[in-house]
Amino acid sequence: MIGRLWHGWTAVEDAPRYEEHLRHDTFPRLREIEGYVDGYVLRRDSVDRVDFAVLTLWESVEAIRAFAGDDYDTAVVPPAARRVLADFDERVAHYEVAVGPERSR
Repeated sequence: MIGRLWHGWTAVEDAPRYEEHLRHDTFPRLREIEGYVDGYVLRRDSVDRVDFAVLTLWESVEAIRAFAGDDYDTAVVPPAARRVLADFDERVAHYEVAVGPERSR
């Protein structure tokens, strides 16, 4: 299994709109891709911004390519998300899942 990790930032007032986008657009779309396993959105609030880390889990690189294309290290940030993000990573990091609930037994 492969973890795909990406970071983005919003102004405090835009954080709810970004979360809404993830709930109603991004994750429903991901669930339609064969090989998508699950995803998590981590949030850290500070005084002037909200940091998001998005971790998605995939069965294979081929499944990631179905979502992100051949240059699968490039972040997929649709126009609706770009409108509320103050900044974001242009590239993502991929990790092999070494330990997880099903792998720790």
